[in-house]
Amino acid sequence: MKTSNPMKIGMIGVGGFGGYRRGTLRQAGVFQLVAAYDRNATALETARTEDGARSVESVEALLAIPEIEGIVISTGVDTHAELTIKALDAGKHVLVEKPLCGRIEEIQPILDARNKARRVVAMGHGHNGSDAINQLIQRLLSDGSIGTLTCYEENTSHSGGLEIKPGDWRGLRDRNPGGMLLQCGVHAFHRLIYLFGAVQEISAMFRYDANPTTQTADVANVLIRHSNGVLGTMNAYHVTAYCHELRIFGTKGTVYIDTHASRAFFQSRKRNEVEHREEITIPAPDPMAAAMNVLNFFRAVREGTKPDPNLEDGIAAVLPVFAAEKSDVEKRTVTMSEMKS
Repeated sequence: MKTSNPMKIGMIGVGGFGGYRRGTLRQAGVFQLVAAYDRNATALETARTEDGARSVESVEALLAIPEIEGIVISTGVDTHAELTIKALDAGKHVLVEKPLCGRIEEIQPILDARNKARRVVAMGHGHNGSDAINQLIQRLLSDGSIGTLTCYEENTSHSGGLEIKPGDWRGLRDRNPGGMLLQCGVHAFHRLIYLFGAVQEISAMFRYDANPTTQTADVANVLIRHSNGVLGTMNAYHVTAYCHELRIFGTKGTVYIDTHASRAFFQSRKRNEVEHREEITIPAPDPMAAAMNVLNFFRAVREGTKPDPNLEDGIAAVLPVFAAEKSDVEKRTVTMSEMKS
């Protein structure tokens, strides 16, 4: 998509994942990155070279640039709420990466700032509707291939918790609740809610002692009940080898999906024998799928459409994480209706 009237934006955090986000902004073809702020001078120079963004010395200086319509926030989750509110208070539209925030107490102030400013707040979550894996799952659910849906198992794990350095917010329990559950589990919750409906209740157990150098959870085992009765589990490990897999079980068969490698297998249920898995084809991805969330941000600002994914989607994905931590601490099942910011 191209436009003769690009949306002028500023960006906070242009290295690391911010570099990926700049790539999707370029792919969308509807943005002009006017200026950027980052604590890393090398990242700022890269953004200048690749996108023509001029460097500014502070967040406040970035927000004071009158021509900038929107701010893209690609920093760590521990700063998302503060920066989102500052940008809204400055009258800017906001695209903030996921997770939305690291503490439940930050949700309501973000909502209040959005409502007061009457500006668009979009999320950096992937666009569920254009995701090829989601399309495959929806087809298998709707055409009866797996029969009656019984449950699912989600695993989102890697060993990043073992690489956390002292003082890093990722290793602090009060800033990274659930460890991997917050880091990547929100991606999974965003997909699972889209596929199976709103989460109704959570029961969880965490383990903290596998890596004694951090405070954050090393292991999170979560039992999930959706409002429509579907049951599932999410297992998030911060100290193990890489694993991002979703398994969906039905009365006619089981689907196994490596969501990172984009490979899928189907196991048809048979009687009195061990069934074999056969690889099935995931639909070809939409070439613009990775940029669809930022394109929808542009359309929401310029055309008044609803951003997709939006702030409410971000809240829906992060609240189960906070509910899981509460469940682990209080040793009981927690309903989502209890989760008030």
